[in-house]
Amino acid sequence: MKRLRAFFYVQHLLGIGHLARASRIAAALVDDGFDVTVVTGGAPIAGFPGPGVKSVTLPPVTSGDEGFSALVDLQGKPIDDDFKKCRSEMLLQAFRDCRPDIVIVEAFPFGRRQMRFELLPLIEAIEATSPRPLLATSVRDILQERVKPGRDEETVDLVNRHFDLVMVHGDPAFATIDKTFPLAGAIRTEVTYTGLVAAPPPPAAAERFDVLVSVGGGAAGKSLVSSTIAAARKASNAWKWCLITGPNLPKDEFDPIARDATPGLSIFRFREDFASLLTGARLSVSQAGYNTVCDVLRAGCRSLLVPFAAGGETEQTVRALMLEELGLATVLMEKDLTPGGLAQAIEQALVGPTPSAHRLDLEGARRSAQILRERYRTWSLKGGPDSGKVHDQTAAGR
Repeated sequence: MKRLRAFFYVQHLLGIGHLARASRIAAALVDDGFDVTVVTGGAPIAGFPGPGVKSVTLPPVTSGDEGFSALVDLQGKPIDDDFKKCRSEMLLQAFRDCRPDIVIVEAFPFGRRQMRFELLPLIEAIEATSPRPLLATSVRDILQERVKPGRDEETVDLVNRHFDLVMVHGDPAFATIDKTFPLAGAIRTEVTYTGLVAAPPPPAAAERFDVLVSVGGGAAGKSLVSSTIAAARKASNAWKWCLITGPNLPKDEFDPIARDATPGLSIFRFREDFASLLTGARLSVSQAGYNTVCDVLRAGCRSLLVPFAAGGETEQTVRALMLEELGLATVLMEKDLTPGGLAQAIEQALVGPTPSAHRLDLEGARRSAQILRERYRTWSLKGGPDSGKVHDQTAAGR
């Protein structure tokens, strides 16, 4: 069996959700026998993209605000044309060095429009390569709503002209791409569903908490942190609380938060055993990011979701409300997040029914590797880029 070379581009900006999901898929590709190169462009995060892959790190950028409207370097300085040119040239050189059979671009063109300065030249290089590699986009099941006219049409045009596969990392029994992408029916490229990209089942928890609060990557969610500390301090019960602020929170912001710990509240910046802790928690309190939700669904614990909604973000709110409708979570809107509102929501969630049993597919990482291998095989047999594109109307238009 040919050892296929995969070139995987991922750019995380505020949190680490995109990087974590891509890393899980990259690990599954390695397990499936692929030679994998992962290109990252965000702030370095220990442990990612993980063992077994070749890693290329571009000069890092992050978001200058919660609305993702500006790119800055790690010192907060807006990036200029020279910075962009350097990144673009590094990305193209990494592509040439890899000589991949398959290129996977995380989010783009459904998201990460800020990175067009380097992704459009990459696509041009792919088109000019002979033999041309298969080009796939890797997207989550629920997309951010686009309000500017023409954005969805631009996305469809790029997908139809350049991409050979749209991998949607979700279970169509929960959400299909047309739920949050109005022009899904205009996509002619093949659309396939991988299942949710969850981590493997974790070992049993070494510690047990009544309330386990996590704030994702830590760059957003300061209100959840401060409300948790205030609610825990005022609690009149003997609950055991745990607050995980996230690895991206600057040390000068974490240190004063850590000093607010009380006998009933443990505060951590990061816990490698987070997924295990969920299995022993009476209640998980978190935002509604893709990866955290996957961890909660895997653990089967009660969940209170406070979806991130700043800067016009809609994705987490849609996910949270859909889970609440299925009886898999309760929701506290960000606008209602206060110490008192959080305490009341926690009390109600703890006395509420246990989560409904679900059959959502959580094996999306392994399935992504299988799909890519099979798609490359059939694509190659039919003549590669000259084989035409097929739109899976059943899956994408459901």
